[in-house]
Amino acid sequence: MADPKGFLKITERELPSHRPVPVRIQDWREVYEDFDRAALIRQASRCMDCGIPFCHNGCPLGNLIPEWNDLVYRHDWRDAIERLHATNNFPEFTGRLCPAPCESACVLGINQPAVTIKNVEVSIIDRAWEEGWVRPQPPAQHTGKKVAVVGSGPAGLAAAQQLTRAGHTVTVYERADRIGGLLRYGIPEFKLEKRHLERRLAQMRAEGTEFRTGVNVGVDLTADQLRADHDAVILAGGATVWRDLPIPGRHLAGVHQAMEYLPLANRVQEGDFATPPITAEGKHVVVIGGGDTGADCVGTAHRQGARSVTQLEIMPKPPTTRPPHQPWPTMPLLYKVTSAHEEGGERLYSVNTLEFLDDGTGAVRGLKVVDVTRTAEGFAPVPGTEREIPAQLVVLALGFLGPQREGLLEQLGVALDERGNVQRGPDYATSVPGVFCAGDMGRGQSLIVWAIAEGRSAAAAVDAYLCGETALPTAIPPTARPLTL
Repeated sequence: MADPKGFLKITERELPSHRPVPVRIQDWREVYEDFDRAALIRQASRCMDCGIPFCHNGCPLGNLIPEWNDLVYRHDWRDAIERLHATNNFPEFTGRLCPAPCESACVLGINQPAVTIKNVEVSIIDRAWEEGWVRPQPPAQHTGKKVAVVGSGPAGLAAAQQLTRAGHTVTVYERADRIGGLLRYGIPEFKLEKRHLERRLAQMRAEGTEFRTGVNVGVDLTADQLRADHDAVILAGGATVWRDLPIPGRHLAGVHQAMEYLPLANRVQEGDFATPPITAEGKHVVVIGGGDTGADCVGTAHRQGARSVTQLEIMPKPPTTRPPHQPWPTMPLLYKVTSAHEEGGERLYSVNTLEFLDDGTGAVRGLKVVDVTRTAEGFAPVPGTEREIPAQLVVLALGFLGPQREGLLEQLGVALDERGNVQRGPDYATSVPGVFCAGDMGRGQSLIVWAIAEGRSAAAAVDAYLCGETALPTAIPPTARPLTL
C-alpha cells in the first residue's frame, strides 16, 4: 500500500487544471494541463489499506489499482506500468475516456473524496511512453492459426493484440478508411488526441497484427469467405444502429445524428477536409441527448463557432450527491459538468421535443418543445409550457440500439438475444462454431473499459478454442453487469 496515513493527512482531491476556455475552444488539443507530479504522488498516497479493494470490482478490467498507486507513491514508475499493463492493454485510452467506476467503488469515497485513480492511471502510461518503456512484444513462436477480428474499436484492438502476442496470425478488418472505430471518428480530438491511438497501432503492427481498412465484411467480403480463410472469427463491430427521433420535421435539412456530425469534425483534424460538410459555425445549435456523446457534440459546436448551444434531456436533472437508492460501491448517476459544459451553452432537463420546425425552404429553423414530468407510464407534458427554441443545426445524441443486423450477422446466422445483440455464452462463443463476440456488439452500448475487458476475455476464449488451453488472462464473463442500480 501507499502511505498508511496518507488518507488522514491529505483529505483533498486534486485534479489537473483545464486550459482556459477562451484558449482551448480555439484549437482541438486536449483540454487538460499537465498534472504536477508531486500532486499526483500525494493523491496516490491517499490509497488506503482498505482490506478489500472494492475498486477492483468496480473496474471491469480488474485493474490492480492499490498496487500501482503504491508504486507511484514510491516513485517506481517502471514497475507501475508493468502492473497496469498486466490488466489493461490501452490505459492511455481508459485514462482519458473512462468514467471511472473504480472511483465510485473506492472505499475512501464512503466519507471522503475518492482517490484520483483515473489520473494516476493516465500519468503512469504517459510517463511510460515518454521514457520509452512501451515497446512491441512480438510472440516468441507462431501457432499457424489465423484469426479474423471484425471491427477496430477498443474491443477488437484488445482482442487482436492479445491473440497476436499468443502467436496467432491476426487480421483486423475495418470498413472505415482508418483504424480505431469510435476512438478514431466518434471521440473528439479535444478528449483523445489521435497521436495516442497512432502510436499504439504502430506497436501492434510491429508485433505482427495486420490491419485491413475499407473492407465492409458482409459486403466486400462474405461471411463464408471470412470463415474459410480463418480458423476463428471475433465479432467486435460495436453497437452502430443509432436511436432516432421520428417526429414531424425529422426529414428537414440540418437535423443530423451525432455519428453523422462528429466523424466529419474528426476528419478535418485528419486533413480530409478544410471545413466540415456539417458545421455549427454561426448557427443556433441544439443537441438532443444528455449523455457523453451529447457533451462531445456540445464541445465540437463550441470549437466550430456556434452562435449558441443548447442541450436537451428528457430525464430530470440528476442529483449532485449519491441518492439513497444508489449506495456505495455502485456507480451513481450524478450531475456532471464536463469540460464541454464549462465552455458555455445551456442545459435543459425534463424537456421533450415535439416537432422540428421548417423555415419554408426545407431546412430546420427551430424546435417545438414542452416540459415534462416523469410518471409510472412514461413522461407527461406540463400544460402551458410549449415553446420554440431556435436552431439551424440539430444533433441527435440519443444512444444506440445494437449492432447492424444486415450483412455479416445475417450471413453468419448468429443467434441474437432479446435486446437484439449477438448472443454468446460464458466463453464469448456465439451460436456459430468458431465465431466469438466481444464488446458492444454483444453487450449493447457500454463503456470503453468494458470493451477492452471483453476483448481480452474473448481473446483468451479463442486461444483456448484453437489450442486446447490458454495462458492469456481473462476478465469478466459477458453475463456480468457493472455495479449500477
